[in-house]
Amino acid sequence: MEKSAKIFVAGHRGLVGSAIVRALNAQGYENILTRTHSELDLTNQAAVDDLFKTERPDYIFLAAAKVGGIYANNTYPAEFAFSNMQIQNNIVHSAWKYNSKKLLFLGSSCIYPKFAPQPMRESALLSGPLEETNKAYALAKIAGIIMCQSYNRQYGTNFISVMPTNLYGPNDNYHPENSHVLPALIRRFHEAKANNAPHVTIWGTGSALREFLYSDDLADACVFLMNNYNDDEIVNIGYGEEISIKNLALTVKEAVDYKGQIRFDTSKPDGTPRKLLDCSKLNGLGWKPKVPLEEGLRMAYGDFVRRVEGGEI
Repeated sequence: MEKSAKIFVAGHRGLVGSAIVRALNAQGYENILTRTHSELDLTNQAAVDDLFKTERPDYIFLAAAKVGGIYANNTYPAEFAFSNMQIQNNIVHSAWKYNSKKLLFLGSSCIYPKFAPQPMRESALLSGPLEETNKAYALAKIAGIIMCQSYNRQYGTNFISVMPTNLYGPNDNYHPENSHVLPALIRRFHEAKANNAPHVTIWGTGSALREFLYSDDLADACVFLMNNYNDDEIVNIGYGEEISIKNLALTVKEAVDYKGQIRFDTSKPDGTPRKLLDCSKLNGLGWKPKVPLEEGLRMAYGDFVRRVEGGEI
């Protein structure tokens, strides 16, 4: 990417988008195009078309999405399917229509089958049934991948797709029902500590294994791939290590300094039993993550406390 190029970061206020903006600024990219949801509804095709027609962005980071944890995905599948497909359809099509140079589409590790061989390679896509609790979201993201590949094939565009693992960091979503597991745990332990609650209850058995990547690491990988990768095939972005939900809860408990007990509600679902990405393709290109989980958790919790004290949460 040329330093003077106009770069559209869709979803710049979210966990991923805000990290991408920080990474771009740190690397000297200053011509960054952003729009808040109140300024631009990305599910509105005419509005997105008008933005591209007027602004003509050279590069696009498609980080905007409707996201959530097990509860939200399982409760609102129609919203997850509709909103995500509308957003990606509108942006990908406009990027082609107005001759953008390149687009990076952010997918998700949930695109892989529930029982895919571990660690999950990019070739596992469409090789088996998905996890039921987030199938609608996963299918929307798979549709985005196929759409990018289809535009590349038919129109010769340069649209790449990356599949990040579970993410956390500044500007995360801490909604009590709609957040992902790690920010949900941060909020629960913080509130339990503030209220002197004797215990915190966590869904499932605690045996499920997950991989976590700090959002600034993901952003660094995205900028790296935008500058160094031009292939049609998807690329995994992960940390390379996994942790059980039980041990994750213990790690968050320690970071928050909560003194109570942890209980597991085994009547609730665990979700996919294991989700570890094979990142050998990305590592082979010369990129590796920098932020270990314990350090990232401290920074994420510090950001959460700052936002609570500032009245944002």
